[in-house]
Amino acid sequence: MSTAQALRELLTPAEELTIVCHNNPDPDCLASALALGRIAAAVGIDERRILYSGDISHQQNRAFINLLDIDLREFDTESIRDRPPESLLAFVDHAVPGANNRVSDGTPVDIVFDHHPAEDIDARFVDHRETIGATATILTEYVRAFDLDLDATLATALLFAIRRETLGFLRGATDAEYDAAGYLHDAADLDLLRQLSTPSVTGATVDAIARAIANRRVRGAVLISHVGRTTERDALPQAADYLATLEGVETAVVFGVVDESIHLSARSTDTRVHIGDVLTEAFSDVGSAGGHREMAGGEVPLGIFADYTSDDAQLVDIVEQVITARLVAGLNLQADDAL
Repeated sequence: MSTAQALRELLTPAEELTIVCHNNPDPDCLASALALGRIAAAVGIDERRILYSGDISHQQNRAFINLLDIDLREFDTESIRDRPPESLLAFVDHAVPGANNRVSDGTPVDIVFDHHPAEDIDARFVDHRETIGATATILTEYVRAFDLDLDATLATALLFAIRRETLGFLRGATDAEYDAAGYLHDAADLDLLRQLSTPSVTGATVDAIARAIANRRVRGAVLISHVGRTTERDALPQAADYLATLEGVETAVVFGVVDESIHLSARSTDTRVHIGDVLTEAFSDVGSAGGHREMAGGEVPLGIFADYTSDDAQLVDIVEQVITARLVAGLNLQADDAL
């Protein structure tokens, strides 16, 4: 039995599908959720909902939802806990309850689509491929297998997600991404695709990126920086992407304080470094972190840091010292490396 047939057999008797996005969903997660919802509709599931938690603050993510008119609902625990027996629960672009989502540990999951490193995935249907560049690529295969009507909205969403997740096919792209893009291209709205690629940027995002540039410290081929406290969580990956292009830099890590957590975003082109493993080893004992060889992120609750001082400037200084020290140790930087 093919994987598409197995998915069809699981979906067909169901009456309801709840799709849970990971915290602070990005285009890859959102497009994958949209595609899975379309597949469910094609087999006759009338009740479908896409739940999200956290913030959708990145300007591209906001534009993605608004321009494509994606119907999202805020996560609520009751909707997961009180699901009827004929309801299915699906994860897209993440895999394990309690890991980058608000679903309680131990909650039974029916469907998982993901391309991120993960262990102990337990679901009735799993398509987990770490070698693929985007979860949207995997869902595109199922859209083709189910012979769905590929309208401009779905094609544009999936194509943009693949392009964004692979940084324009320059990061982690495989033959599967190019094949999916070729299939989606003719049906996509290219004017809308251009709009999604060049959204407006808030002043707060520009300010945060500017602070990351000003605060950068370089040790050998490693750049570490921070943005202090910010409301723009998604400025961190944008700053990391930009600083990773600095001449001589092969690994860039940017962190900052957002609400009651420390967020990290990292990029690396150094073949000796698996940046996802680095962040996992450096911060898994105090928070959640991980990702791919070239791209990773993490979140650490402020917790004990906030107990040291009520002064925000002092708090940022303490966070900078502790987070930088963990990164230096995790990246095996030598004491004589240039600052």
